Amino acid sequence: MNVFQKMFGTHSEREVKRIMPLVEKIEKLRPTMIELSDEELRGKTAEYKKRLAEGETLDDLLPEAYATVRESARRVLNMEHYRVQLIGGIILHQGRIAEMRTGEGKTLVSTLPAYLNALEGKGVHVVTVNDYLARRDSEWMGKVHEFLGLTVGCVLNSMDSEERRKQYNCDITYITNNEDGFDYLRDNMVIYKEQLVQRDLHYAIIDEVDSVLIDEARTPLIISGQSGKSTKLYEVCDILAKQLERGEASGEVTKMSAIMGEEITETGDYIVNEKDKVVTLTQDGVKKVEQFFQIDNLSDPENLEIQHNINLALRAHSLMHRDQDYVVKDDEVLIVDEFTGRIMPGRRYSDGLHQAIEAKEHVKVKRESKTLATITFQNFFNKYKKKAGMTGTALTEEKEFRDIYGMDVVEIPTNRPVLRKDLDDAVYMTKKEKFHAVVDEIEKAHEKGQPVLVGTITIETSELLSGMLKRRGISHKVLNAKFHELEAEIVAEAGRHGAVTIATNMAGRGTDIKLDDEAKAAGGLKIIGTERHESRRIDNQLRGRSGRQGDPGESRFYISLEDDLMRLFGSERLMSIFKSIGVAENEQIEHKMLSSAIEKAQMKIEGNNYGIRKNLLEYDQVNNEQREIIYKERRRVLDGESMRDSIFKMITDIVDNTVDMCISDDQDTSEWNLQELNGLLIPIIPLPKIEISQKMKKNELKQMLKEQAVKLYEMKEAEFPEPEQIRELERVILLKVIDRKWMDHIDDMDQLRQGIGLQAYGQKDPLVEYKMSAYEMFDAMSAAIQEDTLKLLYHVSMEQKVEREEVAKVTGTNKDDSVQNAPQKREEKKIYPNDPCPCGSGKKYKQCCGRKK
Repeated sequence: MNVFQKMFGTHSEREVKRIMPLVEKIEKLRPTMIELSDEELRGKTAEYKKRLAEGETLDDLLPEAYATVRESARRVLNMEHYRVQLIGGIILHQGRIAEMRTGEGKTLVSTLPAYLNALEGKGVHVVTVNDYLARRDSEWMGKVHEFLGLTVGCVLNSMDSEERRKQYNCDITYITNNEDGFDYLRDNMVIYKEQLVQRDLHYAIIDEVDSVLIDEARTPLIISGQSGKSTKLYEVCDILAKQLERGEASGEVTKMSAIMGEEITETGDYIVNEKDKVVTLTQDGVKKVEQFFQIDNLSDPENLEIQHNINLALRAHSLMHRDQDYVVKDDEVLIVDEFTGRIMPGRRYSDGLHQAIEAKEHVKVKRESKTLATITFQNFFNKYKKKAGMTGTALTEEKEFRDIYGMDVVEIPTNRPVLRKDLDDAVYMTKKEKFHAVVDEIEKAHEKGQPVLVGTITIETSELLSGMLKRRGISHKVLNAKFHELEAEIVAEAGRHGAVTIATNMAGRGTDIKLDDEAKAAGGLKIIGTERHESRRIDNQLRGRSGRQGDPGESRFYISLEDDLMRLFGSERLMSIFKSIGVAENEQIEHKMLSSAIEKAQMKIEGNNYGIRKNLLEYDQVNNEQREIIYKERRRVLDGESMRDSIFKMITDIVDNTVDMCISDDQDTSEWNLQELNGLLIPIIPLPKIEISQKMKKNELKQMLKEQAVKLYEMKEAEFPEPEQIRELERVILLKVIDRKWMDHIDDMDQLRQGIGLQAYGQKDPLVEYKMSAYEMFDAMSAAIQEDTLKLLYHVSMEQKVEREEVAKVTGTNKDDSVQNAPQKREEKKIYPNDPCPCGSGKKYKQCCGRKK
C-alpha cells in the first residue's frame, strides 16, 4: 500500500465511504416499508413509474426503490439485504463492477438495480454463465420482482424464436452471455422485422463478469454455415507430421529475431516455442514437406493451404494435449475450458485446428464451416447503454475493465470478517515430491474430519491424485470435465466433515460449499492448490471457496520447480539456489522470495494475455465499424423504409465511379475510351450504347448518363401497377445482396487476419496493414453491393416472383451449450410421497404405488 492509500484509503474504500449516506437513507426507510400492506408495497411500482414520467430520475428514486425491494425480499424469500449488499446494489446501478467475496449473496444483490432500472420499461438483462443459473435465478429471485408487479423472463438454449421474443419483452430477463450475443447476431440475419426477438440493448447486469468479459473475450461468437472444403488434406498432413522430428533452436525464434536477421542454429524438422505457442519449420523441415507433396517451393502463394495445414498438424501434436486441452469421447474431440475445467459440447477450435486434432486422434474429421456472423464479447457488451458486473475476483484485472469496458472495480467489504488462513506456498524440487506432500496433507486433514477441496489445473493431475488416494484407502470424489454431469451434487457435499473433493478449476461453479457443524469444528474447508494457475484471479477463486460468511478455513498452494509456470516463466536461478543451499529430498521450502517470483511470473502472463485480448479488440474494432454500417442498412430494410433514395444514390455513384475509371480529368473528348465505358456500365445499367457527336466536358457526360439512367429506372417503376410493389422488390433484392456480400466479406476478412502477421517480417505494423486492407475490401464490397443490386433491379420483370429468403443455411455455432444445459421438462405433475395415490385406492402414494418405485 502506498503513502496516498495509507492516508486516504484505497479507491474502493473511498468509493464505499462516498455512497454510505445513500445506504443510510435506504435503511431509515425500513420501518415505513414494514408498515405497508402487500397491496401498498406492490403499488409502489406504479407510483415510481409515474414519478419517472413526471421528470424524476432513477437516482432520485433509488433509496425508496431499494427499500421496497429489500422489504419484498424479506416477505417473499425470507431474505433481507445486508448493508454490504445494499452497497453492492448501488455500485451496480452506477454501471460499475462490484467485487464481492464468495458466499456474500451476489444473486440477491442484483435484485436491487434490476428492479430500479426496469422501471424505465426498456428491459434489463441479468446475464449468467450457464442455462442452469439463468433458470434458477429467474425462478428464485424473480419472485421478488413478480411480487412487485414486474414481469420476469428467462431465455434458455432450447427455446424457439417465439418463446425468446416473449422472454425478451419482459421487464427483467435472465439469460446466458452466449444466448444474448447469438440472439443479437441472429436478429441481424432475419429477413422480416416480425422475426426479431430482442429489444434494444439497454442495461445488463453481468454475473461472474470476469469470466464473461475477460476469460471468454478471446473467443468470438460465431454463427456458421456449411463450407465445401475437403478434409483429406488434414489427414495427409497428420501422416507427414508424425514423420517430422522435433528439434531445438540455439536462440529464441521471434518476429524480432527474424527482422533483425539474427542467426539461429536449428536442429530437427521443426521448433516448438511453448511460451508463445508457436511451431516453426526448419530448413530441413521445409525440404521434407516439399518432397512429400512434390512441390518446388512451399512459400509459393498456391501452396499457402499446404503451409497452413502442416503448421496446424504440428501444433496439434506439439501444443494440444489430450485430457488437458481436450478429451476424446464417443469418437469426438471435445474442448475442455481452461478456466472452468468443463467440457464445452459443440464448441470447436477455429481456423482448422480442431480438424487437425481430429486427424491426430483418428476420429471423423468434420468439414470446415463458413462464418455467417460473428462478434466478440467486448464489442457486444459495449453496445449496451449501461452495463455492470459482479464477481468474487476482479481487482487483478481492473486496468482491463477500465480500458476496454469503461468500468471501474469497487471492492465491497464482507458482511462478516474473513477467518480463512491463507498460508504461504509450499515449494518442492520435483512434482513427485510435491504430490506426495499433497496426499500426506489430505490424509492428515481427513483423519480429523476436516473437509478438503483439492484444486487441479489438468484432468491428468486430478486422476493421478485420485489414484494415489485410492491406494491409501481415502474415500473421495473427482469433479472434472469427464464427470461434469454430477457437478452440483459433488459440490454440495464438499463441505461435509471428512469429505475429500478433487476438482479441476473451480472457477464459476456457481454453487456455494456449505459446512456442517462437525466440519466447522475440525477447522472448516481446507483448500489445497496443486499448482499455480497462469492467472492470480483463478487462484483467488479457488481460495474463495473457503471462509464464506465468517466460516473458518485455510488454503495453501503446493508448487514444484517442474511445474509449467515455474519451468517456462520462473527464473532458472531458483533451481540453482535450491541446489546451492542443499535442499534435501521431500523438503518443503517457504520463502517470500519464492512467492514473489511466482507472483511476478503470473503478472507477466496476465500482461501477455491482456495484450492478446487488447490486440484482438483492435482488430475486431475494424470489423465492428463495418458491421454497424451493414446492420444499420439491414435494419432500415426490415423497418420497411422506402429504399428509393438509396437506389437513386447507387445509380449516381455507379455512373460517377465508372466514368472516373475510364476517363481522366485532363483527357480530350477525342481520347475518351467509350468502348471501355460501354463495356463496364451497360451490363449494370442497360443504357443505349454511349456515343457522343460533339465536344463535351466530363461532368456533362456524367450528367447525361445519370439523367438517362434515372429515366430508365422510372420506366421500370411504371411497369408495376402499385408503387409499393417495386418498393418491396427493392427491399427484397437489397437484403439478399447485402447478406450474400457481407457473409463473403466476413470470410475474406478472416483470411486477411490469418495472413496479416507476415507483414511483421517486412517491418510493417500488421494492424495498420490490416486496417488499410480491410477498408479497401469494404469499399470493394460496397461497390459490389451497388452493382449487383442495380443489375437485378434493372433486369427484373413484374411477372417474376421475388421473395425474401435467407441466403445461407445456419449449421451451428461455436458455443453450443444445448447438450450441457438443455432443461428437462416434467411431462406430468409430480406426485409427492404423502399425496393421495392417483390409482384411486385412497391410500397415500408412498404406501401404495409409490412403494413399487
